Formats: sequence, C-alpha cells, structure tokens
Amino acid sequence: ILGWVGVILACGLPMWQVSAFIDVNIVVAQTIWEGLWMNCVVQSTGQMQCKVYDSILALKPEVQAGRALTVIVALLGLVALMVTVVGAQCTNCIRPGKMKSRIVIAGGAIYILCGILVLVPLCWFANIVISDFYDPSVPPSQKREMGAALYIGWAATALLLFGGCLICCCSCSQR
Repeated sequence: ILGWVGVILACGLPMWQVSAFIDVNIVVAQTIWEGLWMNCVVQSTGQMQCKVYDSILALKPEVQAGRALTVIVALLGLVALMVTVVGAQCTNCIRPGKMKSRIVIAGGAIYILCGILVLVPLCWFANIVISDFYDPSVPPSQKREMGAALYIGWAATALLLFGGCLICCCSCSQR
C-alpha cells in the first residue's frame, strides 16, 4: 500500500526535473521544477508560482507517456489492493481454499506489474536528465537534475515489487 501511495505522490509532485546550478549559472534567486502536470518557479523568498501545462498534445513524448503510465499504475494499484483484500484470510468474501489463495497471488502479481510499469517513466526521465546534463550542446541554463519525485518513485517501485513478491510467496507457501 505504501508503494501505491508513493506512486500517486510521485505522479502529482512537480519535482521530476529540477534546475541545476553549474558553472557560471549560479542563480540562487529562483529554482525551476518540472513535473508531469505543471512547471513551478520557486523564488528565494519562498514564493512559488506554478503553471499547469496548456496543451496535452504540445507536451514532450516522455511527459505524455509518464502521465499515462503513472495514472494507469495508480488505478491498477487500486485494483491490486481490492483483489488482495478480497482474497485475504481475514475477509469472508470467498470461502477458504485454493481459489482464495489464487486471488491473493493475482493481487501480488498485479502489484509486481505496477512496480515494473512505473519504472518505465522514472528511468526514461532519469536517462533524459543525465544525458542532457552531460550534453555540451545543451546550454547551462537549460540543464536539469533529477528531482525528488524520481527518488520517491523508485522507492515506491521497490516497495511495490517487494510487497508483490512477499504476497505471492506467502500465498504459495500456504497452499
């Protein structure tokens, strides 16, 4: 469940890419955050202005794919939660037996699928940030670093994969 919540948090945070302070570009008066849904400018005074992206079709492909996959993972995580609860030993939705164990295994497999699917946009963004950072043709003012949302997403991925494997293993051993 914590992994699922982490995916939702990472999806909504505007900190997928954060402005980098390198070379002579040490402008500490403002920091630029770029996310899946909006861009934010944070002033050194603490004031923050965010602007939601105007057009979906004008977005870069990685942002469009990131949006789609994180929303799909959030919805699929909800399905996994419901399936796992239906098959849990503490519920009476289904009589105890092989079918109940199979349902829990299906819930664990859906959690694992969620973890794999959310890795795609996270690693895609990280690859773009790293390659642009070391690309000499990108001006220093346009260079970005990986933001907190990527790290939250990776932690959520680890929790989803670990939790899904744990659910599957524990259900298989009880058969």
